[in-house]
Amino acid sequence: MALDNVILAIIIGTLAAIVYSLRVLVLLERRIARMDENIEKMTHHIELEAKRIEEEEAKIEKNVGKSKRK
Repeated sequence: MALDNVILAIIIGTLAAIVYSLRVLVLLERRIARMDENIEKMTHHIELEAKRIEEEEAKIEKNVGKSKRK
């Protein structure tokens, strides 16, 4: 009987470890997903800022071109 209890305890412990590991993996996956969303937001912000800077540079170059012609 004692051997049966030991084997049962080992099996239950192993299953508990597997469940805990899966829980940790799910939490990590959620955290990584949030990080990915934040990176996408930052990338979008940087793209908008780069586009604004390009437009501003184009205006400046256009104005510089006009002033040189005069």
